[in-house]
Amino acid sequence: MTVFTDMWAYLTDAGNWTGSGGMLQLLLQQLLLTFTALALACGLGLPVALWLGHLGRGGFLAINISNVGRAVPTFALLALFVTADFPGTDTLGPYGRAGLATLLALTLFALPPIITNAYVAVREVPDDVVQAADGMGMSGRQRFARVELPLALPLVLSGVRLALVQVWATATIAALVAGPGLGRVITDGFFRTNYGKGLAGAVVVAVVALALELLAAAVQRLARPVPAGQSPGRSPGGSGGGSTGGDHGSVSASERIDPAAAEH
Repeated sequence: MTVFTDMWAYLTDAGNWTGSGGMLQLLLQQLLLTFTALALACGLGLPVALWLGHLGRGGFLAINISNVGRAVPTFALLALFVTADFPGTDTLGPYGRAGLATLLALTLFALPPIITNAYVAVREVPDDVVQAADGMGMSGRQRFARVELPLALPLVLSGVRLALVQVWATATIAALVAGPGLGRVITDGFFRTNYGKGLAGAVVVAVVALALELLAAAVQRLARPVPAGQSPGRSPGGSGGGSTGGDHGSVSASERIDPAAAEH
């Protein structure tokens, strides 16, 4: 129990949270690192995956290329970037030493769930909804913007949510190349056999990961076009035909598409 007592003492000491190198500063650094890598991954992966999902072609190749990132350990990529003759070994503003290398490694790590979920989300939009949009005279761009994307958004955000939590937890490896983040508390604590300090850093990482998961889950629920299993304008206990299931909600094709959309 001594190690847990030491952990609690470290967490409740205000001096460990403030000042240069304090836990609060390191936490903010890791959040910056995480959200920057996630933004880069979304900027690279989402347009390609959504476009291929809309076209219905090339998805197998895109998903399998992105899944290469699952087979290559992120730390191996980071070590390769740092040891090679690579500009990312230099200090990159608030991202610290090896900042660019760390960002690239985390971005590649975030791509697989983002690309896979985005592609599958668009492809799983029910055929009757797509056919109804075509029958209303929508162009391909209108169909994507007004029908496919809104219905696919919850599953797209599910991939972003998964990537967010994974990148946050994995960002601690930046400390192994003298980078920023809470990993420095963990590695320093265990290196100096101050296990209470190392465990304190790990607990903070776990708590923030849970908070990010809950926040992302709330955003994902808000993105649902209709409550799951309930059609618009009907009571929860009501019944109706012509509905489609899945993550996109139980809604008929005529209810999902605003007839006025075809006029724009």
